[in-house]
Amino acid sequence: MSATRFYCYTRFERINHWLQAALVITLLLTGFELHGTYALFGYKLAHELHIWCGLGWFVLFCFGIFWLATTGEWKQYTPTAKKLMAVMRHYMWGIFKGEPHPVRKQPDVKHNPLQRLTYLGIVSALLPFQMLTGFLYYFYNDWDALGIVMQLGTAAALHTVGAFLVLQFLVVHVYMTTTGHSVFAHVKAMCTGWEEGEKEHC
Repeated sequence: MSATRFYCYTRFERINHWLQAALVITLLLTGFELHGTYALFGYKLAHELHIWCGLGWFVLFCFGIFWLATTGEWKQYTPTAKKLMAVMRHYMWGIFKGEPHPVRKQPDVKHNPLQRLTYLGIVSALLPFQMLTGFLYYFYNDWDALGIVMQLGTAAALHTVGAFLVLQFLVVHVYMTTTGHSVFAHVKAMCTGWEEGEKEHC
């Protein structure tokens, strides 16, 4: 494949991506501190940061969904089985043998089939689940008025499970950013908006 340079990520996508990254990392750090895992910010500050970052994340998430719906970018997350097995094979062993990626990245096809399934699951299930359990936790004193019948420990456990799933995705996501034509190629693209090198998926 010949070398190319094309505009892939809009300014909103890049700002949204890095804001979400900052909020999610802060939520994970403060959340695990509130569980007593370590001491970093101090309990009071960690609690306040967790609440405000959680609210900020919810607002940003809603705005992102609105943006996807009104710009047509939601099509980037439409599931497809075409070349799905080829992509899975590539990540399991083809990538370690230096084989080219089976799906070429283009401005109108930013995500490969595996990414589409992953991101769709995260946006439609994991993130709403995490936010819902967070709100349940936050509004615990209003459960009776809202008619919610649940143990606080159950909500806490569900929220913690969601946090570990988000952390797992974050670790894999960071690793996958290193699989481009250079270690920081995909990070650079998410900073500048421009994809450089061969048109291949991360």
